[in-house]
Amino acid sequence: MDLHTVESFRLPDGPDDLRLAPGETWLAGGTWLFSEPQVTTTGLVDLTALGWPDWELGDGSTGGLTIGATCTLLDLVAHAERSGLPGLAVARPCVEALVMSSKVSRRATVGGNVCLALPAGGATSLLTGLGAVAVVWGPDGERRVPVAALVTDVRRTALGPGELVRAFEVPRASLDATTAFRRAALTAMGRSGAVLVGRREPDGGVHVSVTASTRRPHVLDLGAAPTEADVATAVATIDRWYDDPHGAPDWRAAQTLRCALEVVEELA
Repeated sequence: MDLHTVESFRLPDGPDDLRLAPGETWLAGGTWLFSEPQVTTTGLVDLTALGWPDWELGDGSTGGLTIGATCTLLDLVAHAERSGLPGLAVARPCVEALVMSSKVSRRATVGGNVCLALPAGGATSLLTGLGAVAVVWGPDGERRVPVAALVTDVRRTALGPGELVRAFEVPRASLDATTAFRRAALTAMGRSGAVLVGRREPDGGVHVSVTASTRRPHVLDLGAAPTEADVATAVATIDRWYDDPHGAPDWRAAQTLRCALEVVEELA
């Protein structure tokens, strides 16, 4: 879509060039930005010009993973599958849960998908499930926020004015974890009504993240040997289910419980 209000476009040349002027907004893949009118946007700042690395895996058995915010979803899956790390086995199903075209997957970025803060964001599902932390840059410096806390509601994040996500850090324990994925939708090619990612870390702890069925991500910490009652109690703590044409709240709650039980059984 032509953004007829945009009058300027600039390529930042470093961190010191990342202060937004009035009317400017960040541009990464642009797959959402160019999909509808942006009537308050008068300038674009292209973050891809900074050349952030897509993928930086630490050395040895203790090194974590840093995923650049401008890494595309297609490249994320390719890196994950080349790595052979067990925790990243859920990367492809999480990304494919978006049910997008190949054109979008080649352009859409990990950071853009998370910061758009849609309940069914595939990158949000993956990174929340892996216990990732977002590295946030802004006028006041750098800070770190768990992805599960970065997305606060539908189309809302904890980012302040002028802040952006530089990267996502995944701890080594999550990379070495056993993971499982479940998705529910009203139709095979429909938008996700519930997406759950579970992981059993090397110490035995089981964590299940819930997205798509809720207005914001939820992480259920279930201990080392959760029972069906434990899972049901944890799911019952979720108090705000998403409601749109792709699923009613009671249906989403029921599918979330079903998927959570299946994830825990697979990880047992």
